[in-house]
Amino acid sequence: MKILVLVSRILLGALFTVIGLNHVVPFMHMAVPPGDSARLLGLMVEHHWFVLYGLIEVAGGLMLLSGWFVPLGLTLLAGMGTNILLFHITLEPSGLPAMLFFGLLEVVLVYAYRASFAGIFAARAKPVV
Repeated sequence: MKILVLVSRILLGALFTVIGLNHVVPFMHMAVPPGDSARLLGLMVEHHWFVLYGLIEVAGGLMLLSGWFVPLGLTLLAGMGTNILLFHITLEPSGLPAMLFFGLLEVVLVYAYRASFAGIFAARAKPVV
């Protein structure tokens, strides 16, 4: 299990770090998808949403790669991953298998770090003050 967690953490961290950097400083060519997805991506680029997404992806990816603040990195990347998954489900189904694989990596890591997320699921949480 330790090896699976380590490999999952490195794969997911590397993926989001590299793709996030590409959103901030483009160095890899991204093919323009057809139809509505192209319009959505065009708006995101034009209004600099990709830069914001890229910075969040880089921050979360570096947290996973470094092993520091892994639960926070997973929380940041869960939101990004959900958004990307919904994009592929609704607009660009060809990228769905890869997103399902990376979603599986996220689930493996959340399960491995489940003790860090225990407070989120407390039905009657008490304030510290």
